[in-house]
Amino acid sequence: MTNVSATPKKIATRAHLFEIAVRALEKEGWTVERVARSGKSSLRRIKKDKISKTVSIRTSQDTWIAFPRNSVDDGWATLSMVDFVVASTVDDRDNPRFAQVHLIDGDEMRERFDRAYRARRQAGYSMPVGRGIWLSLYDEEGTQPVTLVGAGAGLAYPPIAKELLSSPSGVDISADLDPEDVELEDAPLSISEAKRRLALTLGVDIDDISITIRG
Repeated sequence: MTNVSATPKKIATRAHLFEIAVRALEKEGWTVERVARSGKSSLRRIKKDKISKTVSIRTSQDTWIAFPRNSVDDGWATLSMVDFVVASTVDDRDNPRFAQVHLIDGDEMRERFDRAYRARRQAGYSMPVGRGIWLSLYDEEGTQPVTLVGAGAGLAYPPIAKELLSSPSGVDISADLDPEDVELEDAPLSISEAKRRLALTLGVDIDDISITIRG
């Protein structure tokens, strides 16, 4: 399991996606401010006219986003505090060309994560408190595999902005990350991604890789 904020490139990409999310909100007419004394680096307060909302900006370099459970495991850390989730993600995990920003209703996202949590618990998944539970933004929701329960928020809420990815700025934001907001590369693998990684590891052609799953 690798911390995606552990390399300069990934840190810069995360910062770039975060900047794109802020720009998208500003283009929608929102003023974006930090939430003082919140202790959560992803939280922002957005204001437009007399409307004020709290959002969590989540970035993704693989089209999945995560939120952890709270310390007593009776709800969601950060997610329980927000009116909206702003998901700023690459358009494709393997060949990213664009950043896409989604503004997703907080109640909708909580319901999706609740469904995902219940389904994985019933399936016997190990879900340590404090570790993120991951949902795919672009896969259709389904029951098989169980990791698709709750998926598809990016399909239900089309992007409010799409921006060509340029070279990341290289801004080091590692000191601005609290443990809860660190992204970990433990999102479930697709079969195609697993085959690609095995081919690279073993030095063989991807067509020579066959994966058999036994339930």
